[in-house]
Amino acid sequence: MIEIDLNCDLGESYGVYQIGNDREILKYISSANIACGYHAGDHNVMMETVKLAKKYNVRIGAHPGLPDLAGFGRREMNMSPREIYNLILYQIGALAAICQAQGVKLVHVKPHGALYNMAARCRSTADAIAQAAADYDINLILFGLSGSELIIAGKEKGLQTASEVFADRTYQSDGTLTSRVEPNSMIHDVKYASERMIRMVKEGKVKGADGTDIAICADTICIHGDEPAALDFSKKLKEALLKEKIGIRKSW
Repeated sequence: MIEIDLNCDLGESYGVYQIGNDREILKYISSANIACGYHAGDHNVMMETVKLAKKYNVRIGAHPGLPDLAGFGRREMNMSPREIYNLILYQIGALAAICQAQGVKLVHVKPHGALYNMAARCRSTADAIAQAAADYDINLILFGLSGSELIIAGKEKGLQTASEVFADRTYQSDGTLTSRVEPNSMIHDVKYASERMIRMVKEGKVKGADGTDIAICADTICIHGDEPAALDFSKKLKEALLKEKIGIRKSW
């Protein structure tokens, strides 16, 4: 049976501001990318989300972002590779401490938002992120956009990598994600998203915004937990995968 990891960005509430339905979504996914306090999340939210992931036996990953709470980490910042290395290491360490206190393992690292997109195309950014992950723990799995500089950098640093595809985002012809400023960047039709996702897993292909086929590698599928329909998406996408005899990956 083909197996795929199903991940979701979680722990993105902050203080009294609540976002997403983490407790319910965790019932349908296999990996949780937990915000580490820079783009979203805080020490209390991180602890609660780790506890919930432990309860539902969901693998835990650090989801480090740019220091931009106001922009939810989705605005690019001009930072040197050294600054990026330091902010990644800082955030991994923060979440790892909470995992250790809860007796669970930190399994992977997945950059968030603008930082993720910067690492997809900029080799120096990708190298800084991969090096930080490798220096912290060479056994961490680095999540990155399929075919991106981050995946290449991770492999060169000796890390296991997981090529990520998106159920709820559209692609450009070069394999990059459509910018969120564009009206067609998000997919809200679950049936359409499911069909695309199954083709990505089974055929290794996805249609770009211009209609051309793009070759893609799918090790893990992302659902955005901050989207209003994230819970419904996670339920129905999992159902569609299992119906096609695509199992949810139990371990790496």
